[in-house]
Amino acid sequence: MRLTDEQISIIRRLARELGGPQARVRVFGSRLDDSTRGGDLDLMLELDSAVEHPAMLAARMSAQVSRALGGRKNDHAIRHPS
Repeated sequence: MRLTDEQISIIRRLARELGGPQARVRVFGSRLDDSTRGGDLDLMLELDSAVEHPAMLAARMSAQVSRALGGRKNDHAIRHPS
């Protein structure tokens, strides 16, 4: 996975801050392939409880991750019970 330990720590911290202490975050897409270069960062935020406005949560997470990682483009999906 093409992320530094510091980047991983930042992403996990933001996931817990925005999604709650039980939030989990997973990387998917091109960043999993160590043999390639470039590409945006695709993240799946997994939550144990329902979210009233998941699109708003995804947008907040995206903005905060982008700021924390120096403007890196990132996309987010939210997985939560209905």
